[in-house]
Amino acid sequence: MSATPLSVTLLRLALPPLPSPPPPAAERKMVIPPAVRPERVTKFLKPYVLRMHFTNKFVNAQVVHTPTATVASSASTQEKALRLSLEKSKESTRDVSAAAKIGKLLGERLLLQNIPAVSVFLKKDQKYHGKVKAVIDSLNAAGVKLL
Repeated sequence: MSATPLSVTLLRLALPPLPSPPPPAAERKMVIPPAVRPERVTKFLKPYVLRMHFTNKFVNAQVVHTPTATVASSASTQEKALRLSLEKSKESTRDVSAAAKIGKLLGERLLLQNIPAVSVFLKKDQKYHGKVKAVIDSLNAAGVKLL
């Protein structure tokens, strides 16, 4: 017997529908934007930087794209194919010849990704001698320019 007044019906038609409730916490995905530095900082940074790390067992080298703080390319004697080939030929994964192979491999990967030049970042305890020199010289011999 109670009829809804015409004004209430028109009001319901004019309002947008209620939004659906948010999904439970388990279904929500966290979105993390990539790290981007302000332009005033990035115009003074070298775009690609070579970083090297030497352990007692392995040689690691990576090229970092500094404006986005991401790894552009990397090479290591820990990689399965390279490690097995070094062990098969009875070579060490940590000496100067292994460092030279890492530099050559990294240089080939950089040229495949159209990265023609890198700058070198040496830690304060690294000198241009031994393994460091082997990586840098073989990278240069592979065709990558050093800034």
